[in-house]
Amino acid sequence: MEEPLKVYNTAVEAFLEVIGGKWKPVILFHLTFGKKRNGELMKLIPAITQKVLTQQLGELTEAGVIVRISHHQVPPKVEYELTVYGWSLKEILHLMCRWGDIHVENVYGDRGKILFKPPTTTDR
Repeated sequence: MEEPLKVYNTAVEAFLEVIGGKWKPVILFHLTFGKKRNGELMKLIPAITQKVLTQQLGELTEAGVIVRISHHQVPPKVEYELTVYGWSLKEILHLMCRWGDIHVENVYGDRGKILFKPPTTTDR
């Protein structure tokens, strides 16, 4: 019998290996509302640096959860979109958002504020 290629103590570790960190879940969450260009993501996530955004997008693309769409035009246009595999994360990302709303309310009450308001309709 062959040795396993990778061993995890729990499946949560495998999950976090793909979308763990400060920015990946946020990037993926925004992509659940449709494809985005680099500049749009920078506006939606003002605290992220361009270097980190580029790195995270590359890692998410490599993991197969997003796809980079390059339109051959002048000026160049690049968009990022969830893959079918990436769309399987939508429910958990939106549950994380709802939990965050409850957390802010419980901890900060009227003194907490979440700036991003999700659109009322989505493509999927």
